[in-house]
Amino acid sequence: MTFRRALVPGLLGGLLLAGLLWWAGASTRALGLPGAGQFFGPEGATQLRGWLAPWSYGPPSSAQYGSPVGAPGSGQAYAGLHRTGMQVRYVTLVVFYLCGAAPLVRRLAPGGAKRSASLLLALWGWGLVAGTLAVVVSAPWLVASGGHGGFRLLPRLSGEMAAGRQVLVVAALVASVGALVASAVVRRGGERPSSPGVPVRAARLAATLGTAVVAVSLVVLSYEKVAARIQTGFSGIGPFEELGDLLRQWLLLGGWSAPSSYYPFGTWLLHRLPDLLLLAVVWWGLRLLADRLDRVTVPAFAVGAVSVTVLGLLLSQLCATLLDAAQVGGSFVSYAGRFGEGVPAALVFGLLAGALSAVVARPRIGI
Repeated sequence: MTFRRALVPGLLGGLLLAGLLWWAGASTRALGLPGAGQFFGPEGATQLRGWLAPWSYGPPSSAQYGSPVGAPGSGQAYAGLHRTGMQVRYVTLVVFYLCGAAPLVRRLAPGGAKRSASLLLALWGWGLVAGTLAVVVSAPWLVASGGHGGFRLLPRLSGEMAAGRQVLVVAALVASVGALVASAVVRRGGERPSSPGVPVRAARLAATLGTAVVAVSLVVLSYEKVAARIQTGFSGIGPFEELGDLLRQWLLLGGWSAPSSYYPFGTWLLHRLPDLLLLAVVWWGLRLLADRLDRVTVPAFAVGAVSVTVLGLLLSQLCATLLDAAQVGGSFVSYAGRFGEGVPAALVFGLLAGALSAVVARPRIGI
């Protein structure tokens, strides 16, 4: 598929994702009505409102946007900052989705059930990344719209960047279906996807090296003592103090500690299953990318590796949620807040893993 044709499904998918999130954000205030509390329960309605609020275009109901203390008459200015931040969020969402979806659609053009399923999953994972990047880019405006933007700037940015990922999981899946349908429409009927012809041993080596890169974050950096060092070892200066929260978001895919008397080995081993599942999904996904891409290129392989890492994260989070629900009890919604965590780190280490895997695979097929 030509790059120009691949832009069409990427643009349509981005617009569909933005529209779904806009609609979800518009439902935020409805969850504050008495009927919502009766239907979802007080706790459920509050949780849903917290998940949808980051995508609400209207400013929050707060005195900050009326007549802020110490700044009379400035409420409209703060509300304007909030509107600008949301405009940046939605525009960059479409742009980021398009930038990642175009190489995926071009190199994974649907041509059978396996390739279509691969493209669907890759677009789903990239939708979460595009939404997270949009939240990251627009976060400074939203932090400033709350007033006192210089007070604990980095922790507030970190908190803003961590919001709104739960609803992205569902919206990105729906948008990926729309982009897949569009890619099947724009693909020429006579076009048959080719295979890059990566040898099996080379594909396995590339997948193993890429998985090792992801394991650096999941196994080494996410260890309790190393993570604590990352949290406290970079203090920063002035408004850039307390850098640890941001570093943890961009470097850690999980968190684990050694067995202890309070954490028996059997329980510890059981809770390592989600981590093993993540690494297994990453290895298998990188292995399939070498076969399913019609040509091994660094951009397509890197974006695909990011999507694979995000999907592995989602599966590991689902596994951890089921384990916690089985052992502790409680509703599924009470544990669902963890979905979408670790996407910034998945972006960083997925890009590194994909670039390394592509470099390893390319010389072995003469590209």
